[in-house]
Parts: sequence; C-alpha cells; structure tokens
Amino acid sequence: MCGVLGEKVGEGVFADIHAWAPGQVVKLFKAGIPRRVSRWEARMTRAVFAAGGPAPEVLGEVSLDGRCGIVLPRLEGPTLLQLTKSGAITFERAGAILASLFLTVHNTPPPPDVLPLRDLMNGSSLLSGGAVPRHIATGILALIERLRPGDGLCHGDLHPDNVMITADGPRIIDWSVAVRAPAALDLARCHVMLSEVAVQVADNPQRPRAVNTAAQSEYARLTGMSEAALTAAIEPYLPIARVQALFGRPSPTLRDMLVRLLEASLRSQG
Repeated sequence: MCGVLGEKVGEGVFADIHAWAPGQVVKLFKAGIPRRVSRWEARMTRAVFAAGGPAPEVLGEVSLDGRCGIVLPRLEGPTLLQLTKSGAITFERAGAILASLFLTVHNTPPPPDVLPLRDLMNGSSLLSGGAVPRHIATGILALIERLRPGDGLCHGDLHPDNVMITADGPRIIDWSVAVRAPAALDLARCHVMLSEVAVQVADNPQRPRAVNTAAQSEYARLTGMSEAALTAAIEPYLPIARVQALFGRPSPTLRDMLVRLLEASLRSQG
C-alpha cells in the first residue's frame, strides 16, 4: 500500500492515527497488539461498509516495523466529544446526534461476517486472558445464554469520541467490536461509557451524564418507545457493557468500580 507514515493526528488505547497519503490516514496498532486485532477490525469495517452501513471504506492494510495498520479515508472535522467539551454544541444536541446514529446502525442489516454476541464473547481471549476476573467471565457467559440472541447490527462502542463531525455529516469510526445483538446492547454500552466511566475522568461530570440522558430520551422518541420501556430493555445488557469497558484497560480505580458494579448486577440478575 503506497504511503508514507506522517504526523500523528490521533491516539487511542490500542492504536495511533497517522497521516498516510493525500486524503488518507493509517490506524497503526501499538506494539504488542496481536495482528488478529487489526485484521478483525478491518474485516468488520469492510463488512459494514459493504452492507451500506455508516462505516468508512477500508483502503488497505499495512505492516510497519512489526505494527499492523489499516488505511482509511481521512475524515476532516472534530469529534462529537470535542464539540461538547468546547461548548460548540449543547449536550442535548449531542445526545440527539448519537440517537440518530444509533438508529442508522440498527436499521442496517447485519453483514454475515458480524458474529452474534454469544459467539463474540465466547471467542474473546480477553474473557479467558485475565482482563476479566474468572467468576465474572463465567457469570457473563451464563447471562448471555439466558438473553434472547437478537439479530440486529450493533456498533458495540458508539460514544462521542467515536463520532467525527465532518462537512458531509457525522461519521462513525472504530468498528472492531461490531456485533449481531439487540439494539439494547448499544444503548447499554453508551450508558456505561458516559454515566459510569466518563464521569470518573471528565472535567465536567455533568456533560457525559447529560449527553447520555438526551441520547436515551431521543432514541426512545425516534423508536416510539417509552423511556421506561427502553430503560427496562437496557437493564439486562448493562453487565455485558461493563465487561466490554474492562476490555479497554481502565485505570485501577475504574476497574475496581466496574468489578463492584458487575458483581452486584450479576447477583441481582441471578
């Protein structure tokens, strides 16, 4: 793939984003991240893009000094998180944008390559590799067996920092945990990331809570559900969303909080 590694323009837990070629960036996974992680994200992104979903086109895959990368179009614009932090848009507007994007994802037919939630979690090396305490991993897999499988497309990690606001409208990035599951899983993940995780590190804890509240309320309105019904639908998926948050290598304090919440929620759900 013809390109030259340029300046770093972004950074996440597992990868750095660098300029690559005109109009392109490369998502370069950090040293020590297995090649299968990069390949899986490229596969999921391609599958959703081919299905007409709101994913970027994968332009190629590269390997540089032992690090794997995915070449993508360069999306120009701030993230939704940056806009809410700067005050450029209101919390309510940010929540409405998230809700609309959730609905777009959930109305996209899931590609055959996207695994059902049960298969994705059963095959996750993170559940068996020490990232999640053994008793919690066992409880989560038992919970998934009890829940209805669902056959919709979920992004799996849709929150303001994974939304780019471009001149052509909002675009969703980071499709590595796309999954075939009920829409409630995506809404549960949003709740956990904004109302449980982000409030612990945000400069203004009110912001993520308010964005989540607005997103849940607008999603209920768009789908014709009552907010109470949506909350009830989300509840069983909160433990799964908390386990997914553990996969993101949180700080020891956040990890301890999530483990306590997981233990309590698994006890309450039997």
